[in-house]
Amino acid sequence: MSYAIEMRHIRKEFPGIVANDDITLQVEEGEIHALFGENGAGKSTLMNVLFGLYQPDQGEIYVHGKKAVIHDPNDATRLGIGMVHQHFMLIDKFTVAENIVLGKEPKKHGLLDMAKAVKIVKELSEKYGLDVDPNQKVEDITVGMQQRVEILKTLYRGSDILIFDEPTAVLTPLEIQELIVIMKRLVKEGKSIILITHKLKEIFEACDRCTVIRRGKNIDSVAISDTNPSELASMMVGRKVNVQVNDAPYEPKEKVLEVDHLTVLDSRKVNVIKELNLTVHGGEILGIAGVDGNGQTELIEAIAGLRKVKNGRIKINGQDVTNQKTRKIIEAGLGYIPEDRQKHGLVLDFSIGENMVLQTYYKKPYAQLGILQNKVITKKAKQLIQEFDVRTPSEKTLARSLSGGNQQKVIVAREVDRSPELLIAAQPTRGLDIGAIEFIHGKLIDEKKKGKAVLLVSFELDEILRLSDRIAVIYEGNIIDIVNPKETDENELGLLMAGRKKGGNQA
Repeated sequence: MSYAIEMRHIRKEFPGIVANDDITLQVEEGEIHALFGENGAGKSTLMNVLFGLYQPDQGEIYVHGKKAVIHDPNDATRLGIGMVHQHFMLIDKFTVAENIVLGKEPKKHGLLDMAKAVKIVKELSEKYGLDVDPNQKVEDITVGMQQRVEILKTLYRGSDILIFDEPTAVLTPLEIQELIVIMKRLVKEGKSIILITHKLKEIFEACDRCTVIRRGKNIDSVAISDTNPSELASMMVGRKVNVQVNDAPYEPKEKVLEVDHLTVLDSRKVNVIKELNLTVHGGEILGIAGVDGNGQTELIEAIAGLRKVKNGRIKINGQDVTNQKTRKIIEAGLGYIPEDRQKHGLVLDFSIGENMVLQTYYKKPYAQLGILQNKVITKKAKQLIQEFDVRTPSEKTLARSLSGGNQQKVIVAREVDRSPELLIAAQPTRGLDIGAIEFIHGKLIDEKKKGKAVLLVSFELDEILRLSDRIAVIYEGNIIDIVNPKETDENELGLLMAGRKKGGNQA
């Protein structure tokens, strides 16, 4: 058997934790091979070993049948290995072309030959069907486009083995389908792909084989044609997984959130939210469905005090919080799980314990006379780490060093534990494994049962359909319809999200 990549008996330890414990991974030439496991199972660590970001404590690596020693990413690149990271490694102020050629620039008279760089990027994008504008700045393109730039970076460097680390965590459903088409096209061009993912649907749509890792150990490698989603899920978490459904009675209470004729500008000073009206009651989960870029981000940032409101009012429990500071809005009853966990959810260089009390550190019992009570904070952090199954050596571990999924668990634990009157959950299960998704969905349903209001914003339509009591569809900065999840499906929601109201008319 010819393997593009063979990692034999890899072991990698960090202080207090064995991330990879005797793992063997065999990726055949010309296949899409899934690496499947829980948050903190060791998937990204294993791929960071392959890419040269970490050195293994034990084990051997073979590339196209030849033993390889990979000291750093430069060695990996020379061997034809490229990695598309979960959190993109792009410079926002640079153009697409500048980002792609960075570090390997075409030169003319000792200077960057920009015209040649643009030509190279156009030719690459046409060859692989990755449509990008070489001259656009990265800060002005969508997340899906940014991912295409990351893929083109690896292809420009001659990679024939591509590692995708949770590539769909930040993509819309349409962008996910486009990415799967791109991956299949790359394999036809002779590439081999390793796909790190938590999503069963993607594995069965895109992959040929799958290796399952649980708590740092090999569980099994299987052909996708020989297994099923239930079997793979059980292999991953070590037990049968139950899909959470919001089947609690819908008995809405008083209005908790009132958004009245709201107008909000985006970063270009364009009206992105236009006279929007929205109400969320206690005892309900209101889902917001929409294609990325239709105002979801600006809406929830305005409610949370992170973006100024141009016109209109926002009330929480009858209290006007329009353009108030975030702390005042939190004290009015807001809990907030943001879309971008690293920018808005965590202080990456604070410990887990410190991040767990970011909203309450100045209150008793976490502070007395202005002095932090570290023992109390530690006790609380340990309780939440256990309750929410955050995989970490200690509550003193820096948030930066956690996997993306475990960073998300820290935020969800902090916000849900406070049981606020209004909980905004924006992409709450992004990057989480099946077991963690099941757990978080249960927590959101519990908040509803307590009579709290939950505003759920998600690109995962099955998540919206399973959890929501009502679904508000946002299109071009306004709510164009509110539907009952029991009376709709993904197809109808997709049409509404594209701006078609019932009856076939454009919004």
